[in-house]
Amino acid sequence: MFIPQSYTLAIILCIITMICWGSWGNTQKLTGKSWRFELFYWDYALGILLFSVLLGFTLGSSGESGRGFIQDIKQAEPHNILHAMIGGVIFNASNILLVAAMAIAGMAVAFPVGVGIALVLGVIINYVFAPHGNANILFGGVALVVVAIIIDAVAYKKHSLSLKKVSGKGVSLSISAGILMALFYRFVASSMVSSFEAPEAGKLTPYSAIFFFAIGVFLSNLLFNYLIMKRPFEGKPLTFKDYTKGSFDVHLNGVLGGVIWNIGMSMSIIASGKAGFAISYGLGQGATLIAALWGVFIWKEFKGASKSVNTLIFFMFIAYLAGLALLVYAGA
Repeated sequence: MFIPQSYTLAIILCIITMICWGSWGNTQKLTGKSWRFELFYWDYALGILLFSVLLGFTLGSSGESGRGFIQDIKQAEPHNILHAMIGGVIFNASNILLVAAMAIAGMAVAFPVGVGIALVLGVIINYVFAPHGNANILFGGVALVVVAIIIDAVAYKKHSLSLKKVSGKGVSLSISAGILMALFYRFVASSMVSSFEAPEAGKLTPYSAIFFFAIGVFLSNLLFNYLIMKRPFEGKPLTFKDYTKGSFDVHLNGVLGGVIWNIGMSMSIIASGKAGFAISYGLGQGATLIAALWGVFIWKEFKGASKSVNTLIFFMFIAYLAGLALLVYAGA
């Protein structure tokens, strides 16, 4: 299987994670306001599963190092498979809440608040279980991310009040999503081998862990998304007949969204062998910065904002960049 051989390559993979995790939300935006996020999410979950299979039979089955994809699945112990799948279930619950928040409050708010909280809690949790890197620098970076989250929340409140449109539900969903999202990565990490080059028996390599994680996402979606369709956060209840009304392009956008997200997840897990789980996860969740850039400059979610709001957004970006730079330096 393919294994990064240097910290530099691992950081590059983490940057790819950051871009993918911060950009997949655009596919939901592109489906249009008439295509509800609940309908989008069926295709999204399918995209995550399809890419995990493709990755397993390509990068997971090539090279001389480690253990091949099929061989790894055959030798995996049930409790490790279960841990990876539980990670998928927790992620799916958090991500449904995040997509709902994004639909209500926009990318520029849902990501900085939800994913920002996930970054802070996730780095702490993963560092406690698998310490890697300079703790003082690492948590200094986390502190700057907290500052960025607070600045973004203040900017959103000021802008929303000027428009007389404050979505408390959107912010609440973002916070709930962030807390759950902080937990899923640790379950996947706990199912994995400690050495990718010399994997111990019974544990999962990155590629099989991603596969079982994706199965957890897909199966839990059958329940979670069905319930959300029947009791939506906003709008009227939906049926599967509504899903069949979508065009090929609309369904393709959903699948593409899942593929893009899982490219990010895969690169993060693969990079963790050299970067460590805390740094790999933390850098990936810098997706907040990417999503905020999309929301502000492409989707114009702060259009017409006052000078003070634009100043706050600028300092939010600066704080995020500085925090991410410290995360990279902590591992080096």
